[in-house]
Amino acid sequence: MPTSRLAVFAVFLFNGALFLSWAARMPALAAQVGATEATLGLALFGASVGLASTAPFAARICARVGARKLIVVGAGVTVLAVPSLTLADTPWQLGLVLFVLGACGASLDVGMNVAAVAVTRSLDRPLMPQFHAGFSVGGLIGSLGAAAAAAAGWGLTRHLVFVAIIGAVVIAWVIRAVPDTTGETTDTAADDRPVLKRPLLWLLATITLCSAIAEGAASDWSALFFVNERGVSEAAAAAAYAGFSIAMATARLLGEPAQRRVGPYGLLASGAVVAALGLGLAVLVPLPAFGYVGFALAGLGLAFAFPVIMDLAGDAGKRADGTGGEREIGLVTTVAYTGFLLGPPLVGGIAHVSDLSISLGFVAFVIALMVPAVLLARRSRARELTRSGAGSTRP
Repeated sequence: MPTSRLAVFAVFLFNGALFLSWAARMPALAAQVGATEATLGLALFGASVGLASTAPFAARICARVGARKLIVVGAGVTVLAVPSLTLADTPWQLGLVLFVLGACGASLDVGMNVAAVAVTRSLDRPLMPQFHAGFSVGGLIGSLGAAAAAAAGWGLTRHLVFVAIIGAVVIAWVIRAVPDTTGETTDTAADDRPVLKRPLLWLLATITLCSAIAEGAASDWSALFFVNERGVSEAAAAAAYAGFSIAMATARLLGEPAQRRVGPYGLLASGAVVAALGLGLAVLVPLPAFGYVGFALAGLGLAFAFPVIMDLAGDAGKRADGTGGEREIGLVTTVAYTGFLLGPPLVGGIAHVSDLSISLGFVAFVIALMVPAVLLARRSRARELTRSGAGSTRP
């Protein structure tokens, strides 16, 4: 059996690989159902709604049954739903399957983050960035595999059935080593207020919201920015998001020493500064080379936002017996999905009345707002610890 650390990393990788496997074949799926740009956008909206609407319920279920069972259900439905995409004949049917995939993604996200928090607690190491790097690596594997399948002439059904089978085998191999979090007990967290009444959690959620808007802007608008504003070819423009993704994955893989040195709040604040300056460089200097560097810096700076916030949210919900954090992670995850849902149209709306340079400049400003939110979150956590008399284990 694999170790619990390897098992949880494999779940992150599985989630990223299956997600990008079908997402990378979206042109073929759109042709299959006869979708226009407008109807395809509505179909994709189904996945976002599935993500945002399911996360709060997934958190409650995880608190009751544990992370392992939630991952089993989420992964099991995912490996069935991914090949089901090939059965869709209309954009509405495609949107329905994508809604199911979004709901499964939310369940997997909550379950794997709770399991990852359990591993970091047991090993007493800041490993969350490495786990989230698994999702990035999985996404790279999924997208490259999709490109290879398309180049080899594989149809959608053959490709997605193959991916689902491989995914099912991976989950079957590692699932017993995933921490079986015990769910709710009679022990309470140091701060037992409802999650919606804790300023700390709303501040952490605000940071993930800003990060989600920025990540969505990079994925959805970077290529168009380089084509329209910098005059490069479509092929060259695609390199911008590739640089963003590679920088993010690399930073996450190497993130443990950085978090040990500067602490979680210091890492979040410094990363936000780097990301804001990077995106500002990309929009202010009208040379493509500076744009590529800027987007890479943005990926580097944003790399730690999600994993570190999940770690801090889990820590804020830790109970006396060492379990807990499910509902706190659920709240932060839900707000983050809201950012992914609302960010792209917000950026597009600003670009419509101005241009993409101004729109992405606004995103740089949103990233900069993470810095005061981080400082307030650190202060709020200190107040909670002082009130509870628990002392600080994670400053």
